[in-house]
This record gives sequence, structure tokens and C-alpha cells, in this order.
Amino acid sequence: MQKSAVIGRDTQKKIFEEAISSSKSEFMVVYGRRRVGKTFLIKNVLGNRIDFEMTGIQDGDLSDQLQNFADKLSEFSDTEIEKPKSWMQAFGLLKKYLSKLNSKKKKVIFLDELPWMDTHKSKFLGMLGHFWNDWALYNNVLLVVCGSAASWMIKNVLNHKGGLHNRATQYMPLQPFTLQETEQFLQAKNIKANRYQVVQVYMTLGGIPYYLDLLKPGQSIPQNIDRLCFDANGFLRDEFGRLYKSLFEKAENHVLVVKALASKWKGLTREEILEITRLNDGGSLTKVLEELEKSAFIQRYAPFGKKKKGSLYRLTDNFSLFYLKLMAQKGLNNQKDVFLKLFSDPKFRVWCGYAFENTCFIHHRQIAKALGISTIFHEFSAFQFSGNDTYDGIQIDLLIDRADSVINLCEIKFSNSNFKLTPAYKKSLRERVDTFTAITATRKSVFTTLITTYGLNNADTHLDVIQNVLTLDDLFQIN
Repeated sequence: MQKSAVIGRDTQKKIFEEAISSSKSEFMVVYGRRRVGKTFLIKNVLGNRIDFEMTGIQDGDLSDQLQNFADKLSEFSDTEIEKPKSWMQAFGLLKKYLSKLNSKKKKVIFLDELPWMDTHKSKFLGMLGHFWNDWALYNNVLLVVCGSAASWMIKNVLNHKGGLHNRATQYMPLQPFTLQETEQFLQAKNIKANRYQVVQVYMTLGGIPYYLDLLKPGQSIPQNIDRLCFDANGFLRDEFGRLYKSLFEKAENHVLVVKALASKWKGLTREEILEITRLNDGGSLTKVLEELEKSAFIQRYAPFGKKKKGSLYRLTDNFSLFYLKLMAQKGLNNQKDVFLKLFSDPKFRVWCGYAFENTCFIHHRQIAKALGISTIFHEFSAFQFSGNDTYDGIQIDLLIDRADSVINLCEIKFSNSNFKLTPAYKKSLRERVDTFTAITATRKSVFTTLITTYGLNNADTHLDVIQNVLTLDDLFQIN
């Protein structure tokens, strides 16, 4: 792919273009998990309009960061710059350089991996705030700051208690690709894959552009996954360990929580996480959950009829799930055709079901659009009932509570062909609606909605049981 080809991200590209053409200074904060394509997006959209950029040095001390600043300023100004003694002096040099540029042109500054620049006692954030408030705000500047540690960016930049407080004019939490963007990306790379195979890729690697860019044309999807995930030198063999360490301090706690969530498809409450991980019930767990959620590894949702206190946490990062459920299995690595062999493994089928559910969770906006309820207020949740003397237990993984007096109970099935509805299964769906209606005492109409890959055989003959059928094509819609 050409360097300038930015797939998808239409909303984000529009925001950048509006910031460039704005008549006032703009301060943009971009954050998102590692490998999600933040730097690629910024550098390719802004291109040669960037007047100064630098990337923080991971684990570098203050001296390293200041030398890096001097080297980059020397490069952009075409003048030899000595290493400044402090960030105050550094930003003074930057102001001097920018002041010599065309006053009518937007001056564009890009600071990447901002958390790495803020070393201990460096006063970096204070000086950045002073630079913005004292000079950049009044001199037609676009300042773009970026970081992979999403929680750090939110706490220390967006919610800064000093000079940066409430200064951002735009903030951009960059999410993984949608299915549609993933399909566009693979097409641009000349990867031949139908939508069923695109979903397989998405369930395995997630919508992470960096991972998707590792796929090779001329290889099937199973061949690509084998090469990346199971071969001895596969690039993603050790990615799980690298991923969390690169994002979080004390990453072992984050990994404990992720592994706990991978053990329960329905998700876990805070109390259940504490029981499994044996972490201390206090600020440390709160911080871990917050950081994982803001970095798009997990999602929190309230079960139907319950408030925030009863929230469930669910692992929604597909790559982490694939690693923990399949890649980490003993005896699978260094074999040939592992992914194809897994097709007959019961554990593989269980993973497929959960990973497809995850994909549907992530694409809830597309589901709402397909149901024609985008403009109707609605909430997504789940429901679980353990059973009593009258009713058997039921579990509903995705439920849509709508303001037009309808509740959709979603049945999510991953299948390699049209789904077949047996008499026994029809009976269980009817009983599920009856149990849900009785236990919740809802007065709303309850619809059963089937979300599957290729649709339902003879769907028009099952309207008494299933009111809506959504397929892969619905999940590939634009938001």
C-alpha cells in the first residue's frame, strides 16, 4: 500500500481538515491502544503540512528527551540546535523557530507518544501548558498530541489540573477498524477474502490496522493466521506479552484481569474479578479496569434492569481472546495448518461463538441501523436468570431495550451456512421469551432477533418465533 493511503477513518480525516482550515488555534488530543494506527493517520493526513514533530523515547530520561527534541528541531529548522537544559528552554526554541514561518499559514506541531516525554520531575506538562496558553493559542497553531496510554492521556492532558485544563479543542479516541474498514483495508492490500473470511480475520486479529497489514496477498486466511500466530517465528506469537507491557505500569495486574474475563463468556462483576484474580479491592483494581476500558480491551455494561453497581465487564479485544483460548494452548505451535486443524476442535467452535458475539457487540450501531432504530433511543444490555421452581434459567447475551416499547432479544449464531431452525430450537426460543417476559414483568413487546452469518432457512415461515434476521452484510454497513 502507498504511504498516503488512509483506509476508512472518514470522520477523523474530516476533523483534521477542519482543524487545518480553522481561523483559530486548535489543540487536538489523539489516543488509542497500541497498533491502532494513530501515528499513521496523523502523519498521512497532515503530511508535509507538519512544521515540527517528535516522538517521545520509551524509557528515556529527561536528557534523552531533550536531546531528541534538539535533533528534531535541527532537522526541521535546518539549523544546528544545541540540547536545551529544560523544557522551558526547549519550548522557547520552538517558539523562535515557528515565529519565522509564514504567519498566514497554520503552524502544525505533532508530539507523538506524549507520556514518554513526561519523565519524572521534568515539568514537561507544565511547560507544554505554558507554551499553549502563552503563545500557541494566539499564533494560528494546530497542536496535535498523541499517546497509546489512553488513561494517561485522559488524566494528564484532557483532565489536567494545571495549565492544560480544558484547553483541548478536539479529542479523538481512535478505535479499531470496523468490519467495513477491515474489508476496505484487505481489498487495498489485494487480499482476496469474502465477508465470511473477513469476519474470521476480525475475530482473530480484531480491527487492528498494524496486524492486518501483516497479512500477505496470495495466501489464504488460514495460511496467514498460521504464519503470524503459530509459526516459530510468527510476528504475533509473542505479541500478547508485549502488548500490555507497552501500555500499562504493573501490566501483570491488567493481564490477570484479562485472563479472568476470558474465562467467562458472559462477563464478570467486579466482585467476581476480585475473587478470581485475588487483587486488592481498592483503587488499584479500579484503575486497572478503567485503563483497560479506555484502551478498548474490555467493555462494561449493565445487565437489564440493573444499575451501574451490577455492571458486568466483558473482554472485547478479539486478539487477546484468540491468544488466550487458542494460541496459548500447548502443542499447537510450530505445526503446519494449525488453524485448519482447529476447525474440528470443540474449543474452536466455542471460541468462534464468543468471538462472533464480540464482533456483534462492537458493531452495535450497525445492528441498530439494520433494525431501523438508529433515531430511536435504545440501550444495549444483557440478561441472565439462574432459574427457579417455575422457570428454567436463561441467558441473553445481547438485549436491546427501545423507547418505542419493544425489546429485542438477540440470538447470535456463527455458522458456515444458512442457519436451520429445528422444532426443538423453536420451542426453546418461545420458552425464552415467555420466561423473560414473566421474570421481568415487562409490558413491552418482545422480539426475537437472529444475528447469523448467512441468514435463516425459510425465514418467512418462522415469523411466529423470529421477528428479525440480520446477516453479515448488516454488520458491514457504515455507522
